[in-house]
Amino acid sequence: MARPRPIEFDKVKTVAENRRARFEYFIDDVYEAGIALTGTEVKALRGGEGTIAEAYAEVKGDEIWLINANIPEFSHGNRFNHEPKRPRKLLLKERQINKLHGAVARDGMTLVPLSVYFNAQGRAKVELALAKGKKVHDKRETVKDRDWKRDQQRILRDRG
Repeated sequence: MARPRPIEFDKVKTVAENRRARFEYFIDDVYEAGIALTGTEVKALRGGEGTIAEAYAEVKGDEIWLINANIPEFSHGNRFNHEPKRPRKLLLKERQINKLHGAVARDGMTLVPLSVYFNAQGRAKVELALAKGKKVHDKRETVKDRDWKRDQQRILRDRG
């Protein structure tokens, strides 16, 4: 049976990407969430600034919050500039929030942001994954598979 294709979202401009997440976690489900931002945060993101390397999402009550995402202050902002590492509310449907809350509470899953991007309508979105942490031996297996695929490509390129 063929492996199902991953969900593709309409990414026009990717601002920040968490490349380490696919190495650290087994990715189960991927969701597209809106993000509640202030004006200077949007301007800073449009300038290509922002990191989500240490970020995670947390369920608080009936809401999901993005914690520890760094959007630096806008360079031309005035005294109303935003705080760089403030918690930001993620916008999801109630059914999705309930599903994520259940998975985090029951199964010990984690909510990890994979990327922050702008869609075709110019809205800032977060690609949020429901993930389970890998053990050390799983990470070694991932590195071994990646090295073998690289060697395989090298052999095919040299002989073909």
